[in-house]
Amino acid sequence: MGASIGTGDDKKSVNVELNIVPFIDLMSCLTAFLLVTAVWVSIESLNIKPKGKSRDPQQIKEENEEVKLSVLITSTKIWIGQSRINEFMPIERTGDPEAYWTTYTQTLTELKKSAFFVDRGDIEIAAESLDNAVVVYQDVIRAMEIAESVGFSDVGLTDKSGLSAPPQL
Repeated sequence: MGASIGTGDDKKSVNVELNIVPFIDLMSCLTAFLLVTAVWVSIESLNIKPKGKSRDPQQIKEENEEVKLSVLITSTKIWIGQSRINEFMPIERTGDPEAYWTTYTQTLTELKKSAFFVDRGDIEIAAESLDNAVVVYQDVIRAMEIAESVGFSDVGLTDKSGLSAPPQL
């Protein structure tokens, strides 16, 4: 594609040719990446709110009045604890992964039916690596998805120190 720019009657014309093919190639590649990421973002989305203890004393007083449900995922166990009661249920992560995820689902379902959590949907989840054994990110996501499917609509992600009911490991 070319363009002719005239400079006047007494001077020679200057011909300019713009090659826009690389720009079209770049735009088509960027469009493909945009479409792929737009579809991926709409498919895989998890709504979470940060949870955990606050440094504001007024908020700490209000939060201590009700029982909080905390989940800690380690490389060997899944700890489910309730604040104020200090009751912890460990689920061993050995053997078949479907077995301990089924136990986790059943435990959360029973807790959701209890008097403490029947009208509430808040839960806080954390992960911690112990003894150089790494907790897989997919396990944290699966724990959050199971909690949401059981009926806990307000799933929060925090670290171990932010849990309302941290187990003593």
